This record gives sequence, C-alpha cells and structure tokens, in this order.
Amino acid sequence: MSRKVAILAPVLLAGLLLDQASKVLVLQLLPLGGQVPLIDGFFNLVHIHNKGAAFGLLSGWSANLARWFFLTTTTMVVAVLGFLWYRLPEDRWPAALAYSLILTGALGNLVDRIRLGEVVDFLDVCWGRYHWPAFNVADSLVCVGAGVLVWVIFSEEKRVNASNTV
Repeated sequence: MSRKVAILAPVLLAGLLLDQASKVLVLQLLPLGGQVPLIDGFFNLVHIHNKGAAFGLLSGWSANLARWFFLTTTTMVVAVLGFLWYRLPEDRWPAALAYSLILTGALGNLVDRIRLGEVVDFLDVCWGRYHWPAFNVADSLVCVGAGVLVWVIFSEEKRVNASNTV
C-alpha cells in the first residue's frame, strides 16, 4: 500500500464516519433550531440547515439552483483535489494529509447535499458579542486541511529559498 493511500484511507473513513454520525445524531436528537449550551457563553450545539455555501453565503438562492450549483462545484472541487492528491509524490506525506482532510470534508458536505439538499451544521462558537457561524465536522476537516496545506506551502518555500542562497 502506498504511503498516500495509507494516509487517505483512515482519514476518509474516520472523517466521513464522524461527520455523518454526528449529523445523524443532531437530526435525531435536537429539533431544528434547537440549542444546547455546552460551555455557557462560548460553545453550543445547535441544529440548523445551511442551503448556501460556507457561513450561509448564497443562502438566498432558490433551493433548486443552489442545490445544482453546489453539487456541481463540490464535485469539481473533489475531482481537482483527487487529481492533485494522485499526482503528489509519495514522499510528500504532509501535503497528502492536507489533501485527504480537505477531500474528506468536501465529501462529507457533498453527502448532505445529495441526501438532504442542504448541509447540517451544529457546532456554534461565540465569545461575548462575537458569534461565529455554525459549522460541522466536515467544515472543520476542510479548515484543518487548508491550514496544513498553507504550512506545507510555506515550508516548501522556505526550503527552496534556503537552498538558493549563495
């Protein structure tokens, strides 16, 4: 088994399982619009449905237009990420991890869009009067993967610059 597959397989399996299981629990145990404070004034479980993009962007679109737009764009993103992951040399395991996390998150939300026509969000963070839009496990995987990818890019740039000094 290649190193990339050894990274992708458990990330994909565990990530999709955790994402979908957490969403099923929210759908079954918390009424739509419901809220359960876990850390008072900081962290809540909520039950909302997001028909739009990240943080509710484009949620004003008609349901049919939004569904096809997001199904199409997410499928294209998954295809591009899959291609980038496939083309990645075996020794680039941090980048393989980043792509695996982003792919898994994108697929988790794609499953929701196919199944429900919208994405289930349930993690709610606030600090005083500041409130972050609700998100889910798949969103978290995308963000962590993007952070790892930024680190990989800057590390590579630093390595290249160090090797180009006279």
